[in-house]
Amino acid sequence: MARPSQLFRNLNAKVASIPMILTALVVFVGGTIWTIVYSFTNSRLLPRLNFVGLDQYERLWSTPRWIISIENLLIYGSLSLIFSMVIGFLLAALLDQKIRFEDTFRTIFLYPFALSFIVTGLVWQWLLNPDFGLQGIVRSWGWESFAFDPLYNQDIVIYGILIAGLWQGTGLVMCLMLAGLRGIDEDVWKAARVDGIPMWKTYVFIVIPMMRPVFVTALVIVASGIVRVYDLVVAQTGGGPGIASEVPAKYVINMMFEAQNLGQGFAASTMMLVTIAIILVPWAYLEFGGRNRRG
Repeated sequence: MARPSQLFRNLNAKVASIPMILTALVVFVGGTIWTIVYSFTNSRLLPRLNFVGLDQYERLWSTPRWIISIENLLIYGSLSLIFSMVIGFLLAALLDQKIRFEDTFRTIFLYPFALSFIVTGLVWQWLLNPDFGLQGIVRSWGWESFAFDPLYNQDIVIYGILIAGLWQGTGLVMCLMLAGLRGIDEDVWKAARVDGIPMWKTYVFIVIPMMRPVFVTALVIVASGIVRVYDLVVAQTGGGPGIASEVPAKYVINMMFEAQNLGQGFAASTMMLVTIAIILVPWAYLEFGGRNRRG
């Protein structure tokens, strides 16, 4: 039990944090509970406490549009995690070689992250346009058979969105990895060189394990952004062709504001919350539970 003197330590800071704590409890925790409760109702235009059990969830998982959105999220999410981690680390490793104009290259790679997803989506919508984008440019050079129009092909449209997502987000991963690499003691590199260990083995067996906290942080940041992806899809395809590029966040927005079906939108958003929890809970357990056991 805390002593009275400890309770009043840093009293000004504790009092100043009360509004933030109340805001978090009311807005975030309260809003989350409110959403979950109303996901079990048949609310339409306005919320109403007319409980229908699991009807909204049964309807949700029997809707082809939602199934397609989950499939797209799995494809986009898994590939985005893999490629952003790999490309981000490789770029960081290259920049860590003390190359010339490092600041310039770092700025170029990080600059896309400063853009909004709407701007990124519009830029890549233009670049992937078959008439005046990359396909049109290559064909104007004489390669008439060249075809590259993923945003207009239902089978590969999600990969066109993935390209734009990687272009914007990889720079942030690169900066996180570069900060982790700069935190490696120089003696580690010297010892590896003295022992004659090849550079790739030094990275794989020594450096990467030492950067575990950086990788975990990057994974959580990227994964949370993947679950919430919305702007990029709206700007590039609007969910099309048809519903081929639908994602869960867009499904929620459409149900709540276009279809005026709050109950269905709340059920979908609750499933998104569960997805985020599945990501965050293991991370918290590994980070804090493991740390407590080691302590």
